[in-house]
Amino acid sequence: MSEYVVELKNAVKLFPGVVALKNMHLNVKPGEILGLIGENGAGKSTLIKVLTGVHQPDEGEIYVEGQLKKFKDPNESAAAGIACVYQELNIEPLLSITDNIFINKWIKKGGLLDYPTMHKKAKEVMASLGQDIDPHKPAGTFGMGVQQMIEIAKAVLIDAKMIIMDEPTSSLGEKEVEQLMKTCRDLKARGIGIVFVSHKLEELFELCDRVTVIRDGEFIETRDTKDWDNDSLITAMVGRSLDNQFPKEFGQKSAEPVLKVENLQEGGVLFGVDFEAYGGQILGFAGLVGAGRTETMRAIFGADPIDGGKVYIHGKEVSIKNPRQAINNGIAFLTEDRKGQGLVLAQTIRTNLILANMKRFCNGPFLNEKKIVESGQEHIKSLRIKTPSIDEIVGQLSGGNQQKVVIGKWLNADADIFIFDEPTRGIDVGAKVEVYNVMNSLVKAGKCVIMISSEMPEILGMSDRVVVMRGGKVMATVDRDSKHFNQEDIMKAAWGGTLDG
Repeated sequence: MSEYVVELKNAVKLFPGVVALKNMHLNVKPGEILGLIGENGAGKSTLIKVLTGVHQPDEGEIYVEGQLKKFKDPNESAAAGIACVYQELNIEPLLSITDNIFINKWIKKGGLLDYPTMHKKAKEVMASLGQDIDPHKPAGTFGMGVQQMIEIAKAVLIDAKMIIMDEPTSSLGEKEVEQLMKTCRDLKARGIGIVFVSHKLEELFELCDRVTVIRDGEFIETRDTKDWDNDSLITAMVGRSLDNQFPKEFGQKSAEPVLKVENLQEGGVLFGVDFEAYGGQILGFAGLVGAGRTETMRAIFGADPIDGGKVYIHGKEVSIKNPRQAINNGIAFLTEDRKGQGLVLAQTIRTNLILANMKRFCNGPFLNEKKIVESGQEHIKSLRIKTPSIDEIVGQLSGGNQQKVVIGKWLNADADIFIFDEPTRGIDVGAKVEVYNVMNSLVKAGKCVIMISSEMPEILGMSDRVVVMRGGKVMATVDRDSKHFNQEDIMKAAWGGTLDG
């Protein structure tokens, strides 16, 4: 009997023009949480798809409890006991929790679906995951944390021997992350092996027994977690030392605010939001999930209608009713949902990069292909977008490289105000530094940068000033040189506390 529940040996996976995996190894013990980390484009997604039967390796072997397996499709992988909770959850929001859990695994009685039994089992498995909820209710009525537990319930239902969790905390709030951590430990106690994929080093150190690092599609090293530290993990992951994870640079603050917002109102969402943002600075927006930060920016950008308030750009009041008017007024908005709102996934890098300002690339009524290619190649190089060519389909890129394409798109927009909503969510440490350097270059060019982030080290590391929101209201504005510019006071304001002085 093998000591590993799942073992991958010497895996190779080739795509046209790309070696996605080479010499790839991974092994997971029963009742172990194995951390998996690597830069965006390092091969994590391909590795997951090989283990789950989406892709078949060109070379290498997969063993489950010591038995050699060859998966032709995901059904065979699931039958062998391998399950995956993907970053993009596979939930049908209009169907009940029971339907979501049992989809394609129906329990029947006399040729009919046995809903009493399925509801009972669904309630039991959700309760075992810390969720005492009604399985009859539509899954879409619950938040991301519960929906993620539904996905985990599917894995528990098939008696999974190993569960892969792909960036499971990327869209969760603090309390939801705590519940997920507890669930992982409970699953571990049941003898289930877990592969925990995350870019958040603190999560790996808190939760994992061992950590495996991969780079450029190749296995680098596996160590017990206690034998890693931040520096050694980062160096192994990116192949170079990152001496400063937050390379903050300071610009020249403009004399007057570039953007000024007064008494912004949106029924039931925003309640008298006021703030000023200056050129040559990064204005951070902090707060808990649901504080109204994204809603504020969507209202300014014309994506959502407002009920009252005024917006000034360079001292002039503007009326912005839709995103096109916002772009014409010099506002760029890098949305939190890069796949749903930031990119056309079925189109190429070349096409996506020009979407925000196609006029810039026109000669009369025609597109200037030479200019498009030159600009695109420049962005690919400066943003370090990992791609075979400028004509690669964006949907084929890793999440971090997709984010870089979104940034490149807006850099073409000739904007004065850049709104970055969770710009580093789901991307690795090395890619984060590249995003910060883009922000630095904008600041040094006198641009106004607004950054929404749920990561407090990022807020403190990169912001010149911080607006703290709660329940659609501004609770505090804190300058970098203020005594309140620290995690404790900012979180106090986010929870509704008052800052003295």
